[in-house]
Amino acid sequence: MSDFFKSLFEILMPFLAAFIFAYILEPLTKRLIQFKIPRGLAALLSLLVGVLASVVILLLLLNLLQHEIPLIKTQFPIWLKSLQAWLDPKLATFNISLDWIVIREHVQAQITSQISDNANTIVTESLATIIKSSGSVLGFFANTILVLFVLFYLLLEWDTFISMVAALIPIRCRETLFKLMKEVDFLLAHYLRGQILLMMVLAGFYSIGMLLIGVKSAVPLGLFTGLVAFIPYVGFLISFTLSALATLLQFGSGNELLAILALYGVGQLLEGFFLTPRLVGERIGLHPVAVLFALMVFGQLFGFFGILLAFPMSAICLVTIRYLKSKILSSQWFNSTS
Repeated sequence: MSDFFKSLFEILMPFLAAFIFAYILEPLTKRLIQFKIPRGLAALLSLLVGVLASVVILLLLLNLLQHEIPLIKTQFPIWLKSLQAWLDPKLATFNISLDWIVIREHVQAQITSQISDNANTIVTESLATIIKSSGSVLGFFANTILVLFVLFYLLLEWDTFISMVAALIPIRCRETLFKLMKEVDFLLAHYLRGQILLMMVLAGFYSIGMLLIGVKSAVPLGLFTGLVAFIPYVGFLISFTLSALATLLQFGSGNELLAILALYGVGQLLEGFFLTPRLVGERIGLHPVAVLFALMVFGQLFGFFGILLAFPMSAICLVTIRYLKSKILSSQWFNSTS
């Protein structure tokens, strides 16, 4: 039975992914139609914007892999010498001595086995891993084409599709369900639009900041920091670690590293106390911890597409809980004293 549900989910996943992307891109399609652009052309342009955004994200990640990771291999001996000079006097007070030659040989062997001399090999292996996660090369490309095909027709006939789904809802349930669906739609639209603006502002802030510091990969790192801002805490931790590592590889443990610490500290204060309240809003009700929990659960269960499902499912659960809570609190059973 579990194999059946797994196979069913693999079949439905491209359609679910296309629906989520269509929901995100539909406002852009409507905006283009307002400029007297035909619906078909507007749907095609929205699709191209979505594809372009996905390609940009992929290229940013590959750029970081290509330029930063291979530097670890060349910089490691310098790091180890610095660590040895700092740690040996402290260990000597406890009569402890380390065999640094064995440590260096062991760690270098691990680095050599994990990181190729050729940066292009890293990129190739990363792409191979992504394709392998889809089952096969043919399956990966087939699913990609299927998602794009379904996405285009959803954008082309979005209103018709929504009307067809609404017609399947029993009449006695429509008023309640339509009300809940509108609330979910408002919640998601407000959150997603606010998050997109937040990501753009943060990407610009960190890119300019790292350019002023002199970090070579300032723009890719800054854009990456903005893009992963939608993952609370974890996104910041990953982007900060990558930026600090890039700075350490380029400049060593100097003033530039302190400048990166200050940049990310100011960025966190700016995001937490000014940008998030103004752009996203605290009245949405999607607590960052709840969002993080949903991302981890759905990501673990369904992989990359599970991350796409996390936000819609979180909003649906939140609206449902609010509705049930209001029903319970207003019920005669809850307010009865006998």
